[in-house]
Amino acid sequence: MELLQHYVYDTEILFKLCFAALLSLIIGIERELKKKPIGLKTSIVIATFSCLLTYISIESAYTAHSRDGINITMDPLRLASQIVSGIGFLGAGVILRKGNDSITGLTTAAMIWGAGGIGIAVGAGFYIEAALTVCIVLIGIEIIPPLLTKFGPKRLRSKELFLKVLVPNTESITKIHQLLNERGVYIESIRIKDMILENNAIKHEIEMRLSILTQKNTIEFYHMMKREDFIERIEVESI
Repeated sequence: MELLQHYVYDTEILFKLCFAALLSLIIGIERELKKKPIGLKTSIVIATFSCLLTYISIESAYTAHSRDGINITMDPLRLASQIVSGIGFLGAGVILRKGNDSITGLTTAAMIWGAGGIGIAVGAGFYIEAALTVCIVLIGIEIIPPLLTKFGPKRLRSKELFLKVLVPNTESITKIHQLLNERGVYIESIRIKDMILENNAIKHEIEMRLSILTQKNTIEFYHMMKREDFIERIEVESI
C-alpha cells in the first residue's frame, strides 16, 4: 500500500512538471518568435522549477510530523510566495533603457513573472486555470493589439519613431515642425541642441519622439525627410 502511494506521488509530480513545462513552452515560443532576450529555455526553467518548489512546499507542510513540546506551524504556499518575489529580479534584468529614453522589455519581464505563476498554479494543482490563463495572455498579446492597430482609435493605430536631424539655421527648425504637422505626424517630445563647429559656426541638432500611423513605413518616412534640402543629416529609429 505504501509502495502504491509512493508511485501515485511520483506520477503526480511528473505530470505537474511536464504540464508546467508544456504551458511555459507556449510562452517561450512566442518570445522566441519576437526575438526577445528571454525565450524558450528560460521560460521552461522558470516554470518547471517554480512548479517543483510549490509542490515541495505543499507536501512538506502536510507531511511534517508533530513533535512533543514543539509547535510546528507551516504555510503550504509560503515558499511559493517567495518565488514571486525572486522572479522579480530576473524581470528587472530584461528591462532596458535606450539612448532615446525609450524603455523596452516590460512585456518580457511580465512574461517571466507569468511563467513563474504558471509553475506555481500547476504545482498547486490548478491545471485548468493555468491553461486558461495562458490562452487569455496569448489572445491579449497576439490578437487584440493587431485588431486595435486596424480598428482602434487613431492614437492606438500609431507607432513611435525617434528622429534626429541636423539643420543649418533656426528657420529650418520651423520648417521641420510645419512639415511634420502637414504630414499628420504628432510630435510627442522635442529637444533642440546647438552644435558649435570648429569655425564657430552654429548648427542645430533636433531630437524628436514622433507618433505616425502604422500604415506609414519607416523607410518611406526616412526618404520623405531626406528629400528636404534644409536637412543636412538625418537619423530615424523605430521604437
